[in-house]
Amino acid sequence: MNRHAFHAMLVVLVAGAMLAGCKSQPEPPPPDEPDTPIVEPPPPPTPTPPPPPRTVVNEDGELVVEGKIIGRTFYFEYDQARLAQSDISVLAMHADFLREFRTHSVTIEGHCDERGTREYNLALGERRAQAVQRYLTSAGVQSSQIEMVSYGEERPADPGKTESAYSKNRRAVLIYR
Repeated sequence: MNRHAFHAMLVVLVAGAMLAGCKSQPEPPPPDEPDTPIVEPPPPPTPTPPPPPRTVVNEDGELVVEGKIIGRTFYFEYDQARLAQSDISVLAMHADFLREFRTHSVTIEGHCDERGTREYNLALGERRAQAVQRYLTSAGVQSSQIEMVSYGEERPADPGKTESAYSKNRRAVLIYR
């Protein structure tokens, strides 16, 4: 064999080997994927409602502080318009609320028992309402948030004719509006 023919054959063999090594085979199909369920993302969490206010006026017009109804009736001694020392802490809670919530206001009703003349009892009821009003304004409540009315003996809490009944009628009452 001559050299040229040998070289030519060698070139053909190398080229064939290269072509055989480069022959592309079809890619195998991807393996079957198992059926995976479609998982939807969880819904966003439901927002937690804000906690109820610590101090509110309920539908009956009563002041409620941390779930407890705060008294709104203040009693007086016979023929007096001086607040009892025991009423000051309760009035302070009302004052705190009215200072914080300037949109709320109160009417202070002054009442008396039936003893005395109509005119005297109206004046005494007014002095009792004024005693409560003076405390509230001195505690920082705006006077524009307060109205006063005296009913004298006209609206008794207890219509009886005993000292017990009379003591229930000598009062001032806060009415939220």
